[in-house]
Amino acid sequence: MSEQKEAPVKKLLLILSKATIENVYACFILANGARMEGIESEIFFTFFGLEAITKSKLNDLHVATVGNPAMHIPTMIGGLPGMETFATKMMKKEMDKLDIPPVDEFLEILSASGCKMWACKLAMDMFHIEKEDLFDDLDGVLTVGGFYERAAGEGSHLMFI
Repeated sequence: MSEQKEAPVKKLLLILSKATIENVYACFILANGARMEGIESEIFFTFFGLEAITKSKLNDLHVATVGNPAMHIPTMIGGLPGMETFATKMMKKEMDKLDIPPVDEFLEILSASGCKMWACKLAMDMFHIEKEDLFDDLDGVLTVGGFYERAAGEGSHLMFI
């Protein structure tokens, strides 16, 4: 049996559909890590993921305390008033200790590194969001088909977050 050599990852395309802190930072860290390894990276912000690039919301993202089994708290407790705020404050405190930048600063770092960032046209239309409402250094607005066209080629990997 002959060994088959795998092609290296050349491009990482991430689809962000939720703007909870844990989803946004997972996406940003993967995109930034790819750039640091010399791999092209792109992020497609769709549905609620658009909040991660909406100027009025991007620095006020929260931890999901309800329906998140990794929180190790009962759903009923996670839904109590103030629990989401408390969990978010604790998460941000731990991130500060690790010198993880806030969302707006991380977006600037990603843009400066060459990471391409795209807003989903359908989601923007559905939520009545204008391009002016979004992060200034966004590379543009794409349809899903336009995003898939960017994924063409050997060595491209798509990841949904």
